[in-house]
Amino acid sequence: MKNFFKITFASLLAFIIGSILLLFIGMGIIGAIVASGDKPVTVKNNSVLEITLNKEIMDRGSDNPMDGFDFMKMKPQPKLGLDNILECIEKAKADDKIKGIYLNVSDISSSFGGYAVAQEIRTKLKEFKTSGKFIVAYNNMGFSQKAYYLASVSDSIFINPLGNIWFTGMGGEMTFYKNFLKKIGVEAQVVRVGKYKSATEPYFLEKMSEASREQNLAYTSAMWNQMAVGIAQERDITVEAFNKLTNELAVRKPQHALDYKLIDGIIYEDEMEAKLKDLVGIKSSKKLNTIGIDKYTKAPNVNKKYSKDKIAVVYATGAIGFEQSSTAIGPELAQTIREARKDTTVKAIVLRINSPGGSALISDIIWREVDLARQTKPVIASMGNVAASGGYYIACAADTIVADPNTITGSIGIYGLFFSGEDLIKNKLGLTTDPIGTHKFSSFGGGYPIPFMPFSSRKFNEQERQILQEFLNDGYDTFLSRVATGRHKTVEEIHEVAQGRVWNAIDAQKSGLVDVLGGLETAIAIAKEKAGIDEYRLTSLPKEKDPFQALIDDFTGNVKMQILKSELGVNYQYYEKTKDIMNMGGVQARIPYQIDLY
Repeated sequence: MKNFFKITFASLLAFIIGSILLLFIGMGIIGAIVASGDKPVTVKNNSVLEITLNKEIMDRGSDNPMDGFDFMKMKPQPKLGLDNILECIEKAKADDKIKGIYLNVSDISSSFGGYAVAQEIRTKLKEFKTSGKFIVAYNNMGFSQKAYYLASVSDSIFINPLGNIWFTGMGGEMTFYKNFLKKIGVEAQVVRVGKYKSATEPYFLEKMSEASREQNLAYTSAMWNQMAVGIAQERDITVEAFNKLTNELAVRKPQHALDYKLIDGIIYEDEMEAKLKDLVGIKSSKKLNTIGIDKYTKAPNVNKKYSKDKIAVVYATGAIGFEQSSTAIGPELAQTIREARKDTTVKAIVLRINSPGGSALISDIIWREVDLARQTKPVIASMGNVAASGGYYIACAADTIVADPNTITGSIGIYGLFFSGEDLIKNKLGLTTDPIGTHKFSSFGGGYPIPFMPFSSRKFNEQERQILQEFLNDGYDTFLSRVATGRHKTVEEIHEVAQGRVWNAIDAQKSGLVDVLGGLETAIAIAKEKAGIDEYRLTSLPKEKDPFQALIDDFTGNVKMQILKSELGVNYQYYEKTKDIMNMGGVQARIPYQIDLY
C-alpha cells in the first residue's frame, strides 16, 4: 500500500510539473509569434508579388498575429483580407523592388459566391497595369470560372497540361426541406410580406416559386454578363463568341482553351518559374524572389503619410443578430458607429457591409446610429458580395451608397418563420402538453417542450396568425419608410422595387437603390471628397481585441470547430447549414437564402 501511494503521488507530481512546463512552453511559443508579428519585412530587389488566394477572403484582414490560431496545429492561420490584398497591390505599383505580379489562383472563396470580391481585386489589378509592370497567371490545378475571370486581366495566362478549365455558365441550386420536415413531424409556419421574399420557401415548398425563379435568374444572368464582357474585352473575342463556347461546353481541357486563345500556353511549374525569371531579368541559375500577401502586408509603405484626420472604415460582416464577432453583426456595431460619430478626428465614415441581413430589431438599432452619424459627417455605404434585406436596411441612411457591379442587394422585405412540431411531439415522441394562463394569449403559439429545439407544441390559430401578419406589415412599412427617406423617394416608389426582390447592383442602380458602382476604394474616395480633406489616414473599426484576450476568448470555440472540421471533413458545411436553419426562426429581415453559385 505504501508503494501504491508513492507511485500515485509521483505520477501526480510528474503530471503537474509536466503541465506547468507545457504551459510555459506554449506561452513562449505564443509570445514569440506575437513578437514576430510586429517585425517589418524587407523586400529583396527584383521580387515578384505572388497572389495566392488559397483561403476564404474576408473584407477585413487582421493585425492580430494570433488571429485564427489553430490549437490542433499550434500555429496561427491568419485571415486573408480584401483590404490587405488591395493595399498590397497599390503598394507594389510604386515599389521599385517589385517587378510584377504572379497570380497563382485556382479558385476564389468568399461569402455569397465572392464575385464582388473577385471584381474588386480585378479592378485593382487593371489599375496596377498602368505602372508598366507585368501580371502573369498560372496554376497547376487549373482555373475555376471565377478564378479565370480574375486571371483574364493578366498579360499572359498559362496552365498545367492536366489542369482543369471548364466554362459552363453560371448556375445554382437550392435545397428544399419540406418533405424532410414532414417525415420528422415538423411543419413550417410562415408569415411574410412581399411576393419576392422567398427566404422561407425551402421550408414549405418543393421547388422555387415563379417569383423566386425570376429574381434568381435575373441577378445570376447579370453577374454572368458582367464576367463574360470582362473576359471578352481582355481576350479580344466577342461576348457572343464566348457565350457560344460556353453554351456548347467547347472548353473542357487546356488544349481547347489554347485553341480558342483563352490562354497563352500549356506549361509546367518549372517552366513558369523560368518565364518569371526572364520577365524579372535575372539569370536562370539565380533564385527567384517571390513574396506573398501575408508578408508583403508587413513591408513598409514609403508613400504612406501620417495625418491627424481620419476616415473610419466600419466593417459590418455576417448575419445580423444579438452577438458581435468578426463574422457576425450585433448591437455593439451601433456603439462603434456612435463612437466614430463623436470622434472629432474622424472626418467621414465608410460603412463596409457584407451581410445577408438578419434580426429586424438589431438592423433598426444600427440604422438609427447611421442616420445620426449622417447628420454630423459624411457616411458612405460600401457594399461587398452581399448587402441585402437587413444589410440594405443599415445602408439606406447613408449619404451615398456604393456597390460593386456584382453585389447582391435589395431584398427589402420581412418574414416570420416558425416551426410547429405538433406531430413530432405528440405522435412520434409521445409527449403531451397542457397549458395554463391568466389571459387569452398567455400561451401564444404554444410552448417548446423539446430542449434546444425551436419546435412549438402546436400550430398558430387563425387569430394568432392574423396578429403576426399585422406585426410584420408594420415592420415592412417601417422598412419602406426608412428606405424612402434615405433615398429621397416616396414610399410608393420604393414599394415598386421592394417586395423582397433581390437585385444585382447594376439593376439596383437603375432602380435608385444604389448611387455609384464601385468598390471599397471608390467609397473611400467619395468620403474624402465629401469631407473636404486632402490628407487622411484610414482607421478600421470595430477595434480588434488584444491578441492574448482574443486567444482566450476563442479557445473553446476554435477547438470545437477544428475537431468538428477534422471529424466531418467535407460534411462540415451541412453542420453549418443546419445551424443556420436553427437561427432563421422568428422575425427576420434577411436575404432569401444562400444559393450556391458555380
